[in-house]
Amino acid sequence: MRKHQSLVAFVAVLSWLTIGVIAQDLTLPNKPTSLKFAVIGDSGTGDSIQYRTAKVLTDIRSKFPYEFVVMVGDNMYGSQTAKDYEKKFEIPYKGILDQNIKFYAALGNHDQPNQANYKLFNMNGKRFYTFKPRDGVRFFALDTNYMDKEQLDWLTKELAASGSDWKIPFFHHPLYSSGGRHGSDQALRDQLEPLFVKNSVDVVFSGHDHFYERIKPQKGIQYFVTGGAGKVRKGDIQDEGLMAKGFDAGYHFMLIEIDGNQMHFQVISDLGKTIDSGVVSRNTTQSKSAPATTPAVSTAAKPIPAGAKPSTATKTP
Repeated sequence: MRKHQSLVAFVAVLSWLTIGVIAQDLTLPNKPTSLKFAVIGDSGTGDSIQYRTAKVLTDIRSKFPYEFVVMVGDNMYGSQTAKDYEKKFEIPYKGILDQNIKFYAALGNHDQPNQANYKLFNMNGKRFYTFKPRDGVRFFALDTNYMDKEQLDWLTKELAASGSDWKIPFFHHPLYSSGGRHGSDQALRDQLEPLFVKNSVDVVFSGHDHFYERIKPQKGIQYFVTGGAGKVRKGDIQDEGLMAKGFDAGYHFMLIEIDGNQMHFQVISDLGKTIDSGVVSRNTTQSKSAPATTPAVSTAAKPIPAGAKPSTATKTP
């Protein structure tokens, strides 16, 4: 019996080591001066799958030293007490947090509004905000649960004022998606896409649909759906011509590297396998009428949820 238990333990350890080796087969340039970050979405389950995916993400940083992690929403499922923040975020990502790597979160439909006050999500009490990790690159975190005039006016002003070459919005509900369960949010697209086109946005990250999808460039913009860091809806991709690449058979996260006018990306599964990679080239012209990337994702329609403006409670979880 003891020999059998030892063998099981050895096999388990060997499995984790194998995952680490596979995950470190990078397709990214990994240049010393480039901006590197990771993207996760729909992560906060607190189960063994989230932990396994988080371990691969943690381990790969020894080879690809990303500087921060972007979260596209559904950071927490179910109850959201202080213990839940530990179980569903602090423990699985401890190895990353211990290296002083920051996470920047956007709110998803399962997230309570007071997540904005949670220190480790770096939202500073705001449900939409912007940050600039270095010259030439600026991120815009949006709350697509409630796209009101206040937020649209803010985004219009911030995009116009940004002199950054790379303007990168991230949020929960996808403007384009091939998901059978949710799919494209047409109402949200009508509100946001004109702003993105006008202000020369080149790439957008979202989640909500529990899979990975790279959309074929739409009006010169590359859209990614990356909602599989903690949940997956197998077989949910229903491609009707939008998808350039999709993966709904397992869990994943994204690694991103910006080097001048090129954004390299690699998508890695919870088993450490590469499921997509490529390059997005920044459109240096004012017009967004033509595609400006090498690879892309897909679509369906969902109205913006009705209801009152979310609570602005200030209790820190």
